[in-house]
Order: sequence, then C-alpha cells, then structure tokens
Amino acid sequence: MMANDSQVDPRMLGIGGAPTRTTTLPTEAAERKKYPISSGFMEYFPDAIVAIANLSQRGNDQHNPGQPLHWARGKSGDESDTMLRHFLQRGTLDTDGVRHTVKMAWRAMAILQKEIEAEQEAVWFPFGQNKVS
Repeated sequence: MMANDSQVDPRMLGIGGAPTRTTTLPTEAAERKKYPISSGFMEYFPDAIVAIANLSQRGNDQHNPGQPLHWARGKSGDESDTMLRHFLQRGTLDTDGVRHTVKMAWRAMAILQKEIEAEQEAVWFPFGQNKVS
C-alpha cells in the first residue's frame, strides 16, 4: 500500500488505490498503436468481459453494500489459491449461480493487475519510498 498521497506519483492514484488508466500506456502515438485494446482484447472476448463485469458488480453488492463499485482489495488477497479452486470446478456453477470459470478469470485478472502494479511501483519508486514502513 502507499504511505500517503503526498508521497505517491499521481499516476498511481485511482479508485481503491489502483493505478489510473494511464500508467502502462505509452505516451507516443506510434507506440500506443501497438496496444489494440478494443480490437485486440475487447472484441475477442465480449461475452467473457460481460460475465466478469457482472461478477464485479455482484461481488461489490455482496462485500460493499450501498457503496459505489470498487475493488476492496483488503477483503481477499489469496487470488492464486482461490483462482485454482475455481479452476478445479470450471464448467460448473458456484452456489450463487455464477460460473466458476468467471470467478477464475476475475482472479487471474486480479493477479495480473497486481503484478503490473508491483512492476510499475519498482520503476517509479526504486527505493520503496511509497511503501508503508
């Protein structure tokens, strides 16, 4: 976690402490073309993205009732174990009627997001000055 906002690069500030949408995109136009977010991701997996977005809303309603949609990162940090438990039950529905595969994919995205954030923090704060002591 970050010590306080005054010690944090503004690019790292976002909802729930997540980085903003601009942290990993290049600034040069030619380089940005190498990141086809819509045609290289969104258009490949539209139904999966819809299912994961719905799971995010359902999870928020369960874990943060009455609050705007956000990832309450402190509520669960065992993404790897949870992802693999859902993987073992892929192809079936969980007790709440949501596919285990959707929950597995959400956890995989959480793992990837945290890995990228950690990498970016190492670049922006090589001596760990944004870490809570």
